[in-house]
Amino acid sequence: MREVIQRHGLNALKSLGQHFLLDLNLTRRIARESGDLDGASVIEIGPGPGGLTRALLESGAARVVAIERDRRAVAALAELEQRYPGRLTIVEADALETDPAGLAPPPRHIVANLPYNIATPLLIQWLKRADDYVAMTLMFQKEVADRLVARPRSKAYGRLSVLTQWACEARALFDIPARAFTPPPSVTSTVVRLEPRAGRIAVPVEALERVTAAAFGQRRKMLRQSLKSLGVDVAALLAATGIDPQARAEELDVAAFCRLAASASQRKPPRHQDTKEDS
Repeated sequence: MREVIQRHGLNALKSLGQHFLLDLNLTRRIARESGDLDGASVIEIGPGPGGLTRALLESGAARVVAIERDRRAVAALAELEQRYPGRLTIVEADALETDPAGLAPPPRHIVANLPYNIATPLLIQWLKRADDYVAMTLMFQKEVADRLVARPRSKAYGRLSVLTQWACEARALFDIPARAFTPPPSVTSTVVRLEPRAGRIAVPVEALERVTAAAFGQRRKMLRQSLKSLGVDVAALLAATGIDPQARAEELDVAAFCRLAASASQRKPPRHQDTKEDS
């Protein structure tokens, strides 16, 4: 792997959030923890020189689709494409502007060492269509991973916890120390496995995003105050959902946020908030 990096001038770029994982034992462990990949399509984001890509191809995946925006890495991955004819597809694109599900047939998995600088917005995109995938096995900086699996009344519990746990069963698998990467990041990383939640509560995801953003945007305030930015009658909303107006965001579980979102999505702003154009 170090020879590949040297041959293609693949020094890690801070602007792309690149930290390459070259330890084959660790990349193979990530592939194993991704579950049964035999016959599946695996989508990898930001493969870089292809350390994890190799492990996924060795695991028996029918096809690996690698989304990479760094042209230097695309050239390096082309060597792998020749070694595994018909099984590796390289897509030169920005992952934030790409629909992974449109690139490969089901059953699909996403497996990736995500660039830290775009990990959260990518995850939120995928959570909205979690059922497109059998599972997502993703590496985040540990602080973000802790938020994904956090429970109510804990310091890490927040908007990302609710959105993730509404869509998926989330489980932190193992940590990877900074020294395992080239160059080493300033934080520990954690591999997390996300599986679409069977029978999850039906709620408009846009409403859930708005409610959690309002509630956790002022997490130290009571809900009767923090939810005012929703532009609805907050007292009536809380009464209808059976939630204590004096509760704070961190005290509510995912089901309570779903009740708030479902009710808020059906409510109109109070009449005193109507504009002249509306009246």
